[in-house]
Amino acid sequence: MMHDLDFLLEKCQAGKRMNLAVACPYGDDVLGAVCEAHGRGLVNGILIGDSEQIKKKAQEHHFDIEGLTFVEEKDDYSATEKAVQMVSSQEADLLMKGLVKTAVLLRAVLNKEWGLRTGSLLSHLFLFEIPLLNRRIIGLSDGGMNMYPDLNAKVGIIENAVECYHKIGVDNPLIAALGAVEVVNPDMPATLDAAALTLMNSRSQIKGCTIDGPFALDNAISEEAAQIKGIESPVAGKADMLLVPTIESGNLIGKVLLYMTGGRGAGVILGARKPIVLTSRFDSMETKLLSIALGAVVASKE
Repeated sequence: MMHDLDFLLEKCQAGKRMNLAVACPYGDDVLGAVCEAHGRGLVNGILIGDSEQIKKKAQEHHFDIEGLTFVEEKDDYSATEKAVQMVSSQEADLLMKGLVKTAVLLRAVLNKEWGLRTGSLLSHLFLFEIPLLNRRIIGLSDGGMNMYPDLNAKVGIIENAVECYHKIGVDNPLIAALGAVEVVNPDMPATLDAAALTLMNSRSQIKGCTIDGPFALDNAISEEAAQIKGIESPVAGKADMLLVPTIESGNLIGKVLLYMTGGRGAGVILGARKPIVLTSRFDSMETKLLSIALGAVVASKE
């Protein structure tokens, strides 16, 4: 069980340095995180956008931009296209969203000619370091991309997450499929999907992980809660990842973990040819730095 997200920084520093293409890095948190990541040797930062605007922002905040690569593109969409094309052509190893709308980024990512489509579902995975659980790390998906995933989409979300977990060193992630209750209720579709996913996993239709559910949140993360309710499962109370039923539930749980418990986090979009670092505009510089590290680890071939 992982207890500290700093392991992502250590993995980056120990491996090959990845090239990070950043579209429109005009926000101080994004630019600061990229400068910090570049300075620590985590990535080689490539900043695509209006270089004059970027340098002005760096000067305002005393960011060290020494050694960073600048690619001049004044228009936001042109800068986003260029960033995606650099990743597609392997000039860069991963992509990061700067101060540009997510819809604009995804439009470029999904371009049929030079985008990053693979045929897989795109999904968002966020890792949280939670102080109240002895700094235990728990993943959550999907609270950022798929609004109301059906059973097939949930399979894709899990498969993306499992590949990521294997990359970060978890060979058999324990995945809890969440609902409001821990029993199957025909009137609650999330519980039916959870039961189906559990069965599919037991029959090796979904591999590389252990899935169980439905679980309410408490008995997915607390062994004591699971014992009180008499739940016997290898996942109960020990979940590495929470599979949420809808984007609302994922967004709410994520915001609570990050902003109301003093937690730290790292998030990426999975399912494209290369990982995409995508965080909220309100996320801290530290969250963005850890997200860069997560993306770089996932991008590595090692």
